[in-house]
Amino acid sequence: MTLPPVSTPSEARASRPVQVAEAIKTWVVEHGLKAGDRLPAEAELIARFGMAKGTIREAMRILEAQGLVKTRTGPGGGVFVHEVSRERARALLGNYFYFKDLTVGDIYQLRQALEPELAASLAGTLPPEVLAELEDCINSYAEPSKTIEEEREQHLTSLRFHAILAAQSPNPLLSFCIDFMVALLSDLTVYRELYAPPNIELWQKGRTFQSRLVEALRAGHAGEARQIMVDHMATARELMEGQEAVMAQRFMVG
Repeated sequence: MTLPPVSTPSEARASRPVQVAEAIKTWVVEHGLKAGDRLPAEAELIARFGMAKGTIREAMRILEAQGLVKTRTGPGGGVFVHEVSRERARALLGNYFYFKDLTVGDIYQLRQALEPELAASLAGTLPPEVLAELEDCINSYAEPSKTIEEEREQHLTSLRFHAILAAQSPNPLLSFCIDFMVALLSDLTVYRELYAPPNIELWQKGRTFQSRLVEALRAGHAGEARQIMVDHMATARELMEGQEAVMAQRFMVG
């Protein structure tokens, strides 16, 4: 098998190893290979794709860096299809945004669009153990924090509540997007110390919204769950942007 003609400008700019890596991914999908399946030996890949050994090896290094294949040495070794974990995908995508100077507003703009729909879709579907996990999460910040370290942990745990919900979605794209936004906001909260100005209103309103949401989810009230999350996200955005402004002012004064 030789590579197909270049058909788009982006493909034209791609190096041969990148094109081969893409062709191998396509071949894996077309042949229904799954995580753990062995790829053909190097000599067969050279013949199949009509490329030199160096190009094939570079293509395999690209795929390994992307987490899509894994090399094992020793008896029974070789190159195997590898499923990218959510954590690795989240880390790789996070690297893209590392220098983008994201704001709280940037993240909440998407949260406000997606999380109400997530909440509505999960109403009446969550098993008792997940509802219990959500309640345990809320109960872990039943009282206002007494130290700055406790304040930070409460912020992060309240965000984990949303990660728990995201993990329940049958839509893998929606689940990943919300989980990724929660991770971004958690990192932003820690990096910019957005938890540092204690905010009793943020704690109180956030906890109230989450408690009401769990009850709506348990009762299967999709419309109510959606509206609670709409109000929760709008309130959280306003208060978190206030936290962001306070910390920015502190930085400028300092």
